[in-house]
Amino acid sequence: MNKKRKFDEESDAAPADIEVKRVLSRFKSDTGEVLPGGLLDLPVNVTVDKLQAICNALLRHEEVLPLAFYVNNVEVTDVLEECLSKDFNVSEDVVEIVYQLQAVFKVRAVTRCTASLEGHKEAVISVAFSPDGKHLASGSGDTTVRLWDIYTQTPHYVCKGHRHWVLCISWSPCGTKLASACKNGSIYLWNPNTGEQIGKALTGHKMWVTSLCWEPYHRNPECQYLASSSKDCDIRIWDTKRAQTCRILSGHTKSVTCVKYGGSGLIYSASQDRTIKVWRAEDGVLCRTLEGHAHWVNTLALNVDYVLRTGPFQLELSANTTDSPIECARKRYEAIGEEKLVSGSDDFTLFLWKPEKEKKPIARMTGHQQLINDVKFSPDGRIIASASFDKSIKLWSNTGTYIASLRGHVQAVYSVAWSADSRLLVSGSADSTLKVWCMKTKKLNQDLPGHADEVYAVDWSPDGLRVGSGGKDKVLRLWQN
Repeated sequence: MNKKRKFDEESDAAPADIEVKRVLSRFKSDTGEVLPGGLLDLPVNVTVDKLQAICNALLRHEEVLPLAFYVNNVEVTDVLEECLSKDFNVSEDVVEIVYQLQAVFKVRAVTRCTASLEGHKEAVISVAFSPDGKHLASGSGDTTVRLWDIYTQTPHYVCKGHRHWVLCISWSPCGTKLASACKNGSIYLWNPNTGEQIGKALTGHKMWVTSLCWEPYHRNPECQYLASSSKDCDIRIWDTKRAQTCRILSGHTKSVTCVKYGGSGLIYSASQDRTIKVWRAEDGVLCRTLEGHAHWVNTLALNVDYVLRTGPFQLELSANTTDSPIECARKRYEAIGEEKLVSGSDDFTLFLWKPEKEKKPIARMTGHQQLINDVKFSPDGRIIASASFDKSIKLWSNTGTYIASLRGHVQAVYSVAWSADSRLLVSGSADSTLKVWCMKTKKLNQDLPGHADEVYAVDWSPDGLRVGSGGKDKVLRLWQN
């Protein structure tokens, strides 16, 4: 039986006297499964809409679902031919078309500032929405954490306890606890519904805390454990129920700049000693050290960050899902596939790793002209965005291939955040503006002036409805469509 199937363009195809080149193709899912149906004989000028129809038919979907298509990690945005390499042999080679289900809901770009939330007496250093998108928290140099009512756009609670700058905040994936850490090395937990402190302060770090990260929901729905990194060279794992240190991970020789809690029970730490270390959370054993950077490692991101951040809150799904919250969180984590880690450094480079098993990087990503300050995977795990002091944001595929540079800021870019559907990116800069970028066009979508000084932190709510930003002008701003 001949398994090769032929699909022709409709009436808008090229005239009969013009021969259209054809290629053998097959569809693969983004997790590697080849779609049944054998090889397809497609014209090279087949459009995205036609690929949608063909793929949905082969998948036997009752309704047409939105799909994105990739060839060699490049998205097909118009016709298939645009993504074929120059050395591709039409008569011999087979095109692997990777399809991926896009977010069913679509986030609209924020276009205007809807609120200027005043109250902080010093710079706003960190901004974070809760996993369900219903709460907004900010940490400031005025030693307070503030919780804001995003519906009335007014102050909700002022959380007092810290005696020095609040440097970082982190929501538990269950959404019931907010952790904050300060320059004194103390960590506090807060109840977002009352603004009250939970238990006693977590003390033990000898210098300031640089990063916080919670144990993933699918590993423990009580979100009991919290990891922190510090300038004192240690990582601590805290039992937040008992308000005490479970274990201390020692091995870095300089300040630890960032910590990530992976979904498979590993903890990743980056340091000014130029290394990234991989630890086993359950017993604190050092699994491996990732080396390659020539200067401080400033920032880390996992391809599973978004699904771990939002845990059981899959906001794009209808409410009638039969999965329990922990099953939902586990399925979302497993759907992303193998964990990948990207690191950004003062040496102007990024490295991409498969840290669960390998010590060697998958790719070294070069092109930035100054240090890299922030890096984020898109929620679907396909694109990496890196922000640099060179005033640009660069986009990379999840294999480390360069995609594009986003230019428009006139000073250093401090922070970036993705929309939940992976179609938009927002950036905050020392030039006092936010900018929204469209992934389809790789161009500026919205310019958002309004801050009176440098923008240190930005976050896009997981429900996609609003962006929060804060900075040197002491004001928190909310942006909506």
